[in-house]
Amino acid sequence: MRIALLPDDYLPSSTLVHAKMFHELAHEFMKQGHDVVVITPGLPNQSQKLIIETVDGVVVWRFRAGLRRGVGKLKRALNESLLSLNAWSAIRKEVEQAPFDICVNYSPTIFFGNLTNKLRRKYNTYIYLVLRDLFPQWVIDEGMISESSLIGRYFRYFEHLNYKASNKIGLMSKANIDCFSSINSQYKNTEVLLNWACLVPSQFNRYSIDVREEHNLTDKVIFFYGGNIGHAQDMANLLRLADRLKCRPEAHFLFVGQGDEFELINQMKAELDLQNVTILPSVNQSQYKEILTQVDIGLFTLAKTHKAHNFPGKLLGYMVQSLPILGSVNPGNDLIEYVNDSHSGYAYENGEDESLLKGAIKLLEEVELRKQMGSNSFELLKQNFSVEQAARKIISAMEGQH
Repeated sequence: MRIALLPDDYLPSSTLVHAKMFHELAHEFMKQGHDVVVITPGLPNQSQKLIIETVDGVVVWRFRAGLRRGVGKLKRALNESLLSLNAWSAIRKEVEQAPFDICVNYSPTIFFGNLTNKLRRKYNTYIYLVLRDLFPQWVIDEGMISESSLIGRYFRYFEHLNYKASNKIGLMSKANIDCFSSINSQYKNTEVLLNWACLVPSQFNRYSIDVREEHNLTDKVIFFYGGNIGHAQDMANLLRLADRLKCRPEAHFLFVGQGDEFELINQMKAELDLQNVTILPSVNQSQYKEILTQVDIGLFTLAKTHKAHNFPGKLLGYMVQSLPILGSVNPGNDLIEYVNDSHSGYAYENGEDESLLKGAIKLLEEVELRKQMGSNSFELLKQNFSVEQAARKIISAMEGQH
């Protein structure tokens, strides 16, 4: 079959987890004998309407689009609103020559609904929506915008356009389906599609970025957080943990990423005088993989106010490298059961600071426990989160409808 993948960001420039996930999905579909094209916004300052290139064997169509990162919220909203229009203008002739059987859409963003609706109506393309963030629900829950405001209604319109254009909506857990259905009971076409990763760990003979050497961490046990540093994560949660462990000189926290709370955590680090915390900006995917082979424990956090029950994609990278995992999430998130029942680490509700501290100390002090839990986390990945399982589930969804 001919398959289009529609992420809003892609390799090699992106450091976002879903860019890597979609690259691995593209390779898996190709391995299964399908013809794959990735359709994604172009790089900043792209002058041509469409650039067709190959990234690690994957055909990529990059369409010209306005900046969506590092700009003001209003400009970002406007540029995202134009994604479908800009994409269709760029790819129309190519699609007419060879239409797609399946299009795998990724949300967020919520603004590809017009494009996928056009593909579905015009070419009978099967639309599979990988729904990973209930936007704008979470920003409403956080009090950042009002449900009844003009911007709230605007986002809701495009959100529902995205859902209506989809044959199947894949959410990352049963708890997330329950949450989604409680808000959007009119959509019955949901299923669990777990996050996925390639099961091949990274190995390096030499590093282009040696975090232990460069930051004087040679003898430290490194607690690592990599990825989005934003409001939804509640990074203060992890800085409180670092503050509680200041008395343990062997423990060090390394944060690598980007997001709207990057400056906030730097400020909090200074206010709390956290000498045991190093904060670095985003690195490329290759360097990120290098860092994962040099750290000891993978951290995760989600704000307690979250209503949706997300499974942070960063955990997949930790599990691929057999890292034990430690963190806390919003109440009711079934990630807690996944982690604790498999003995892959320790997971708690955000706010259970004492329990989080006790889990951190156990992992800090017990080398064999770290090794065993790391091994368990890789087994959890193999059993539930392989890219092969994800690809087959998407194909099965289409085959089950026809």
